[in-house]
Amino acid sequence: MRRIELAYQLSTRERAAGNGSALLRNPMMDVLHAVKASGSISGAARELGLSYRHVWGQLKEWEAELGQGLIFWERGQAARLTPFGEKLLAAERLAQARLGPQMENLRAELERAFALMLDGEDTEHPQLTLYASHDHALAELVDFAARDSGGGKDAARRLHLDVQFCGSVDAIRALNEGRCKIAGFHTQPFADASTLTARTYRPLLKPGLHKIIGFARRTQGLVVAAGNPLRLRDIGDVARLQARFVNRAKGTGTRLLLDELLAQAGLPSADIDGYERVERSHAAVAHAVASGSADVGLGTEYAAHSAGLGFVPITDERYLLVCLKDTLNEPPMKRLLERLRSRAWQERLSALPGYLPDHCGEVAAMKRLLPWWG
Repeated sequence: MRRIELAYQLSTRERAAGNGSALLRNPMMDVLHAVKASGSISGAARELGLSYRHVWGQLKEWEAELGQGLIFWERGQAARLTPFGEKLLAAERLAQARLGPQMENLRAELERAFALMLDGEDTEHPQLTLYASHDHALAELVDFAARDSGGGKDAARRLHLDVQFCGSVDAIRALNEGRCKIAGFHTQPFADASTLTARTYRPLLKPGLHKIIGFARRTQGLVVAAGNPLRLRDIGDVARLQARFVNRAKGTGTRLLLDELLAQAGLPSADIDGYERVERSHAAVAHAVASGSADVGLGTEYAAHSAGLGFVPITDERYLLVCLKDTLNEPPMKRLLERLRSRAWQERLSALPGYLPDHCGEVAAMKRLLPWWG
């Protein structure tokens, strides 16, 4: 039986967004991804900053070790992965996408622990525990908040966000049960008081007890194969064509959005082939489509873009933060609001595909950012 050993390394370099955005680096998977993306071994070598001879030799060694071909060695032809190479890469990327939220949490914890030692700091960074629906912008915020805003090693400016990813509904419940200081959830801004969205969130939020904090607007829609070969336009097409669907788990805002769309279309969940098949994150949904094991899923534009897939926008939604009113004056919360309101953060947020700042860092009453509240 072949075994897997996980590893990590310390670095002062900025994180690279390429190579499939894998959270755990593996040389073989990085090379396969680069070959697939560039269509040549020389192109893969340039992308990875390695020599042609080194990449060629690695591929030959890995093929000998596995007893399987990874690429087609055809002189004068574009480099292509073999079916085995394609399946190996797809399986590894899907596994990483499924574990993405947990690995992001682990990486943030390790970075914080080592910062305390390597930066020579005598006191810990202020910490804020946040339960939230999985979101790519929130993962960016964790990194942004951990850096000092002055460009130097000013520990007093830093904030450690201890993020636990879960469903939107579960996140607000965690806040109400005292397991966190702040929660993240997403909702449609156009939903009225009669919708499933409003009926789900209203019992969990109490005026006078909670305060809503603006964060981002993002685009959700159908994540489809590149070129949208099935010509899917909406959830009705998914049902009519019996496209293989991949869903999100109960308690997530995206599952709630799907149920809302089905209700609006007058469709039962049984009409969706794959309604019961679930993945843990937007990235995992995208990788399921990219691997060919599903035709379509509901997810963010960012996830589709990152996986090189097609995207059919369906709705813009608000991603919001919520806290208890009496925590607003606590130093970690003040520091978070300061970072959210900064130009540097909002420029970083705007650079993410499918995201825009939306009342970022603004503390508001329920009806200000939740139109269906009234």
